[in-house]
Amino acid sequence: MAIIQIVPPVPGILYLSPTPGAALFKQPGDAVAAGETVALVEVMKSFLPVEAEAAGTFVRYLVDNEANVEPDQAVCEIEG
Repeated sequence: MAIIQIVPPVPGILYLSPTPGAALFKQPGDAVAAGETVALVEVMKSFLPVEAEAAGTFVRYLVDNEANVEPDQAVCEIEG
């Protein structure tokens, strides 16, 4: 199986859960569907989804919650 790295569509602040205090979008071992949201990026008070490009099994997040990220920076890995 190949490891697929997911990158955000825009630079901004990365959120690993849908709301403060909520569970993470994904935990290691969770199934991921193509197009499923695995994180959010905040840009100027707008929240954009970071979506899986392919289906597979969630491996791990590569950055911390509320980290600044760039569009070419991998934020998580999926084994597909």
